[in-house]
Amino acid sequence: MQLAEAMDGAPAPVEATSFDPYGQIIKMLMPRAQAIAIYDRMGLPIWLNDGVDAPELHRLIQQALTDELRPGRGEDGFAEQVDRDHSAYAFMLRDAEGELVGAVGVVFGDAGRRSVAQPFALVQSLLRPVLECLRRELAAQYSIGSLQRSLSLRDRDLELLLGAAPGDTEGDSADDLAQLVQGCVDHLGCAVGALLIPDKNIAVCRTGQGTPPRDGAAVLTRAHRPLLAWTQLHRRTLLANRPADSGQLGQVVHKLLSCPVMHGAQQVLGLLALFKPPSAPDFDLRQVRIVELLARRVAWILMNAYDPATGLLTRPAFEKRAQALFDQAQGAGHCVIYVDIDRMHVLNENLGMHVGDEVIVRVAEVIRRSLAPRMFAARISGDRYAVFLAETAISAAESIAEGLREALTRLGCIARGRAVEVSASFGVARVTEGERPLAHALAAAEIACKAAKDRGRDRVEVYEETDQSIVRRYTDVTLVGTLKRALAEDRFRLEAQAIVPLNGLAPGPKYELLLRMTDESGQSIAPDRFLSAAERYQLAPAIDRWVVRRVLSVLGERPAVLASRRACFAVNISGQSLGDPEFCAFLEEALRRSNLPPSLLSFELTETAAVANIVRAETLMRRIRELGHDVALDDFGRGLSSLSYLKTLPVTCLKIDGSLVRDVVGDERSQAMLSAIVQLAGAMGLVTVAECVESDEIRRITRGLGVSYGQGFSIGRPLPLDQVLKPLLGGTI
Repeated sequence: MQLAEAMDGAPAPVEATSFDPYGQIIKMLMPRAQAIAIYDRMGLPIWLNDGVDAPELHRLIQQALTDELRPGRGEDGFAEQVDRDHSAYAFMLRDAEGELVGAVGVVFGDAGRRSVAQPFALVQSLLRPVLECLRRELAAQYSIGSLQRSLSLRDRDLELLLGAAPGDTEGDSADDLAQLVQGCVDHLGCAVGALLIPDKNIAVCRTGQGTPPRDGAAVLTRAHRPLLAWTQLHRRTLLANRPADSGQLGQVVHKLLSCPVMHGAQQVLGLLALFKPPSAPDFDLRQVRIVELLARRVAWILMNAYDPATGLLTRPAFEKRAQALFDQAQGAGHCVIYVDIDRMHVLNENLGMHVGDEVIVRVAEVIRRSLAPRMFAARISGDRYAVFLAETAISAAESIAEGLREALTRLGCIARGRAVEVSASFGVARVTEGERPLAHALAAAEIACKAAKDRGRDRVEVYEETDQSIVRRYTDVTLVGTLKRALAEDRFRLEAQAIVPLNGLAPGPKYELLLRMTDESGQSIAPDRFLSAAERYQLAPAIDRWVVRRVLSVLGERPAVLASRRACFAVNISGQSLGDPEFCAFLEEALRRSNLPPSLLSFELTETAAVANIVRAETLMRRIRELGHDVALDDFGRGLSSLSYLKTLPVTCLKIDGSLVRDVVGDERSQAMLSAIVQLAGAMGLVTVAECVESDEIRRITRGLGVSYGQGFSIGRPLPLDQVLKPLLGGTI
């Protein structure tokens, strides 16, 4: 039968074609076939033999299509024994270019009689003529664009579910997860929809038209525990169009569709569940597939919007949610709290970074438990957090911050058999109207937090314009205008610092490119000052673009000569550029247009920035590596990331953080950590570079520990790029 005809009038995946003849021919060629299904290239069924619903067959086809995404896949299909009586065959259909255009699934066997599975090659040879005709039919459909139009319509339908749902009645329209659940409920005609992510304290419940919120909450209260337990155990979609089908959930009288929200292939984060009244139409296969796609969308949102270690929002998600509130209620008296854990470096150095990691997670738990409605929090970076308080007076925000401070003093943490004292400094600031209200408020709260540290730590300070000691910290704001004018007037310059081999390796001169800036009067501004201001006011991506254009222009004048000298210049990429969705495309296009030899240019990303935005960092690194350039993980050892991230990032070099390198003289623990990093890098085939080699003794020790390269003042101070290029180009530029 044409499956699309049984799906509430939904458009068929392909148009103007009946697939019934193909299915009937397969049935004639294979009389023992109990279930036959034809699928399009998205995995949606477009034909099933009458009266047959084969969930195992659908699962196998979905698994086969998922395997298509893995590198090196490309088989014509496979056979699998479903149980002692049934065997299933999946046949992949490809066009002339080898692209997948569809699939055919067949289940053989007779209930009660053991089925002997036939070899895949034999079954394929018998079906080859009809499979070839079907392949050509599907390929023709795609080539003339009819399926493209159908897929485009489906994409717009999903976009409607994700982005065009009615606004939240509580005004939190920036909550993508709430919109997604409400979109599912409205689009599929459900009474109740719920998203449960226990590990992140996310519980979203939305009801359809005619269902009171109280009734929806009652349904969820009865079902959530057994649903979560079932999902954790089975890790697959649960479809129950009859209450008896739901097993332990038999007490739920609604029709139920529950899809797991997965991280990777194994870890279940939670579930997306939909409930229909008993009198409503059943959940069909089309709706199952759509909700499964939306569950993947939820996983993507969680991965990108929530910090994996603490479960708090990431900074981009924090800013997005705050902006939504600004759009709804300008000048409503919002406040922010900036939190910075005290003496984190002491904890890391004395007790180990694993203790520091635990403290960061425990502090985040305290913050998360303290959040009231219309409050949300983010992990800004490392051991720093931000809390947004909507429509809250500054005095109330100060009281909330004081409550958080007291809660942290009661936080018990044991390491090496003794209690670890945990405290934090807090800065509170109003959100004022302006061009960038949140950025200015966070900057003011951070300044107040730093003042709290200066005044003894473990205290709360409020940013007030009458407090001159705090206001003096705000002078960095004046650098924003200077930065913008410097970008417009090209008042930046590049310097190069040598990176030399420590153990006899000499492939060619290597340099790290460093940025310098002058103000309107021609005075140099310290990099830490203007780079800090650039990060604070989101100007780092623009500066990175300037650096890329300048480097490609300078090196592109005589690339062949530099390549013959085997020179290499490293360019730093800021963490904010990783968060800029357009930067990756800009960099890739600029590199392709430059036609520079890939060996002439490499790139560096800091460890903390890469881990904070792991998905985009991996994407950018892979694109850079595909173009032939090396990628270094800078400041390695400073961050608090798990080493498990390292195996997923396609880096070629580890630049060991200067704080570890400086301490290797007379510090056995630092030497041990450095040695461990070198061994790890060696096992993974990575080059190591020691930063901040500031004495001959440091150079001697790092060389003895097996570090490949060194960089620092004892090796060479930064020099203007033109001065470095002159001898490489034979005395001319």
